[in-house]
Parts: sequence; structure tokens; C-alpha cells
Amino acid sequence: RFWYFLSQLKKVKKATGEIVSVIEIHERKPHTIKNFGIFLRYDSRSGTRNMYKEFRDTTLNGAISQLYLDMAGRHRARSRNIQIIKTTRLVSSKCKRPSTTTFHNDKLKFPIPHRAAKPTSKRFRLLYSASRPATHVQ
Repeated sequence: RFWYFLSQLKKVKKATGEIVSVIEIHERKPHTIKNFGIFLRYDSRSGTRNMYKEFRDTTLNGAISQLYLDMAGRHRARSRNIQIIKTTRLVSSKCKRPSTTTFHNDKLKFPIPHRAAKPTSKRFRLLYSASRPATHVQ
């Protein structure tokens, strides 16, 4: 598929081209969250479209898999119809999309409205109970 897409973009055939090396690029900090901007081109039902999307993930591979899932859900685009043109790692001030900038607030909190109380000891654990557990937080 590589030579197929490359021949569509540039005037190169498989006989005249040569792949020198294939190297997987690993993240330097795979446990910290980062912002990624992805420029892509995909074939929709009515024609070819260019697009820019932003994702937050710990790795670039995770952001790319989010992209494929998002394009399949929103635009019904299959992975064979998507060509990734360029990926960039973004500083939080350069992010444009509201879905990405929402999570830049340091005071962001996610409340837990329901929490099931666990038994204090294994001997208090019951298999059956006469009433439902109270899960609301007081």
C-alpha cells in the first residue's frame, strides 16, 4: 500500500524507489499526556477532503488510533481511505479545538456521584443481600 499511495502523490514507481530503513519511533515520556495535531486527507463519499484534527494522548500511536476511531464514527471513513500527511506535537497555547482546550485547566475535577461501599473485612462480605446498596456520596 505504501507504493500505491506514494505513486498517487509523487511520480515514483516501486521499481525506481528504495526503502532504506523502517524504524519505530518510541516516545521519550510515554506516561505524560501530550497534545497532537494531525493533518490528514481522506476519501469521502463525495470526494477527497483535507482535514486537521487534535487529540490528547500519551503517545503518538494512541492519538493515531483515536483518529481512526473518530473518523470511522463521525465520517464513516475506513482506514484504507485515510492518508496521514503530517503529525505534530502541540504546546497547549497552540491548540485550536475546544475538545482539546477543555482539558488544559489545572483546576479541572471529575466528581464521583456514586460509590459502592466495600466491606471492611472479608468476613463481612455477603453473597446475597436483602436490600440494594446505598451508593450516594454524602
